[in-house]
Amino acid sequence: MSKADGMNYAPKGKPNRVAEPGQFVFAAVSLDHGHIYGMCNGLLEAGGELKWVYDTEPARVEAFLKTYPQARAAESLQQILDDSQVQLVAAAAVTSERGPLGVRVMRAGKHYFTDKAPFTTLEQLEDARQAAAETGKKYAVYYSERLHVESAVFAGQLIEQGAIGRVLQVIGLGPHRLNAPSRPEWFFQKEKYGGILCDIGSHQVEQFLFFTGNRNATVVNSKVANYNNKNYPELEDFGDMSLVGENGATGYFRVDWFTPSGLGTWGDGRMLIMGTEGYIELRKYVDIARESKGDQVYLVNADGEQRMQVGGQVGFPYFGQLILDCLNGTELAMSQEHAFKAAELCLIAQKQAVKVE
Repeated sequence: MSKADGMNYAPKGKPNRVAEPGQFVFAAVSLDHGHIYGMCNGLLEAGGELKWVYDTEPARVEAFLKTYPQARAAESLQQILDDSQVQLVAAAAVTSERGPLGVRVMRAGKHYFTDKAPFTTLEQLEDARQAAAETGKKYAVYYSERLHVESAVFAGQLIEQGAIGRVLQVIGLGPHRLNAPSRPEWFFQKEKYGGILCDIGSHQVEQFLFFTGNRNATVVNSKVANYNNKNYPELEDFGDMSLVGENGATGYFRVDWFTPSGLGTWGDGRMLIMGTEGYIELRKYVDIARESKGDQVYLVNADGEQRMQVGGQVGFPYFGQLILDCLNGTELAMSQEHAFKAAELCLIAQKQAVKVE
């Protein structure tokens, strides 16, 4: 796990191949965020074949090819879009460019897999909704804090099995280390990164919808602030929001850029999931002052108290399910409406947020 800032967060898990060699071919483009490595790792472990890479910066392509020498450097994005073998394009572009890129990819007849946040405006979301409906192609989103974290995957399985009854509330804490010198210029430009609730808040909204079983929710209130980074006037270093789902479940989330330098990883991400018959706590990346390994799951219900370290035991089923969805036209990994709804709610929260001075 990177101690730095999360840009290099690229988990590897147990291979769970669902495709034969050559059955599912994908490309990687727009390598602006390091999450592209986690996205590619997941697809490769599930049997995907990485054929192409393209970026406007040759240095990024060179670094990518050192990790994935099986890929070939394309001369342009259009070269990839014209390749009939390519079924999916994975991208981690500048946030404000992700939506338009996805529309172009889908209209070229490919599925699209983007880093979160998938959009910076509601208009981009509507354009993508229309393109997905018209082309039948997927606009998949890498909500990594659930999809690529084994403790979060395991929590979903526990809830599905009824371990804590009906889920009533989800509290999410998403602190990140800023490490400003390592960040690109666009990271500090509001128009390009979208705001803190749009950006890292998108993880939290997606998890709320998933763990509570909601298809929709209402943003009750939201707040943002720049408390301690006035030299970056467009940066929001704190944000929170409250939600109420269609089924009455509630959620509260806090995201921030205040991880202290003494923490052994980039963020002490936690989640508390309360049900009618028990509760689950996730300590995703570290169990401070106790265990440097993440993926700690605490479960309390009628059977007693349990602490489980599930790293290396659960795997990441999303990626294989995504490949099968693309091949078979199913929605095993995540419904298109769920991916879009999570994006919509964080955009609404960002738009109506009270700015704390």
